Amino acid sequence: MSKTTPFKSSIDFSGLGDALRAYRIGACLQAEDVATKLGVSRAAVYRMEKGEIVKIETLERVAGLLDISLASLLGIQVEYYANALGLFERMRQIEQRASQIFVHFEPVSLLLTSDEYLDFLHDMLLEASPRGSDDTAGNREIEKITEILAERRRFFNSRQPQIVGLIGMRGLERFLQIGMVGHVFLPDRVRRHRIEMARREVGRIADLMTNEPLNIRIGIIDDAMPASTFELFSGANGKAVAVSPFRLGELPNIRNGIATVTRVPEAVDHYEKLISRLWDSAYKGERGAELLKDMLRRFATAHDNTDVHRAAS
Repeated sequence: MSKTTPFKSSIDFSGLGDALRAYRIGACLQAEDVATKLGVSRAAVYRMEKGEIVKIETLERVAGLLDISLASLLGIQVEYYANALGLFERMRQIEQRASQIFVHFEPVSLLLTSDEYLDFLHDMLLEASPRGSDDTAGNREIEKITEILAERRRFFNSRQPQIVGLIGMRGLERFLQIGMVGHVFLPDRVRRHRIEMARREVGRIADLMTNEPLNIRIGIIDDAMPASTFELFSGANGKAVAVSPFRLGELPNIRNGIATVTRVPEAVDHYEKLISRLWDSAYKGERGAELLKDMLRRFATAHDNTDVHRAAS
């Protein structure tokens, strides 16, 4: 007798569970909140987030609760994230399965920044909080975001997947001009220090380009870059693209915009072609490092001349 071939679902339940968790975190809901609203146990919610098979009716109820479409939850088309918290959690999940990452975030990908960057980013996010907002809720969101970002950095540094970073010169110029600030109306002493920290981060990128670690390749693009930042992931589970309006550089934004994550082949193909074109025109290695060092020298001279002018006034 011939053996019956086991049925294999076309639905990626593990990915579905990851997306569910990311959407839940982005909605600032605990597992028990979802359980109460659905009338199920907290353990049932955790099982769903682990990728255990559930009824389609349950998935429809979950999608309704999280205010998303069932198609987005299933990853059939595009996942949409209305805040940075949910997006960064989803990126953390996909990065942990990726063997190669192509990334453009302005001014530079968090994965390529120094250990000090997250500490300053925390202050920048607090500074960028809108006046009159709920300080308690906003602070909790910032704490959660920095926790997720720190976990992404730890995993990247320990596992060391291949990363290709595309960095726009215009974004770095803005970063050096403004400094690592959430808003520009800071005391002069603080502002000068934040500008100095921005210089150090750009100097770190120059050092990485000079030393060229085995898992890191960086290209400097002397041209306007796309308005939205993006990250393309490649691994055993296939390829995915995250496109984001959120920024973690000077004058950061973690609240306003709609980010997307998709595995649609057409979208992946378009971004692969864009990355290839940008990489071909990029300054790499020592040539790119010298370009950054020259930019740092020019900004240092301009900044020093400004200080002299102020002192003489």
